[in-house]
Amino acid sequence: MDAYTCTECGRCTAECPANLTGKKLSPRKIMMDTRDRMEEIGKSRSDAKGHDQKFLLGGFISKEEINACTSCNACVEACPVLINPLDIILQLRRYEAMEASGSPASWNAMFQNVETNAAPWKFSPQDRFNWAEELKNDR
Repeated sequence: MDAYTCTECGRCTAECPANLTGKKLSPRKIMMDTRDRMEEIGKSRSDAKGHDQKFLLGGFISKEEINACTSCNACVEACPVLINPLDIILQLRRYEAMEASGSPASWNAMFQNVETNAAPWKFSPQDRFNWAEELKNDR
């Protein structure tokens, strides 16, 4: 419902650090694309045509856009009507990772490390603090 309440002022995009550095991400566009897709679904159901083969992720919003988000919350803080575009971005990422297995390769490596080592690094939990021992020996 946030997509329908968006005033389209663009403050979220103006504050987005990913957008400011030239990445493809625009939180305003995410909101507008979400609204446009919901309207298409509503029209197709009222026309009794059935479900079309378009998807929000891939058809309207690209993987590049959602992966560019740093989750910094700047878009949420900038919104004058308290809309949360970050929520939609994180839901799309979650779907892509868990349902479509489409996360970037570097993320998949990190996920595997978290699963096996309980940390994003490739070190086993027993070896994690070996660097601190070297500091003790230097004193």
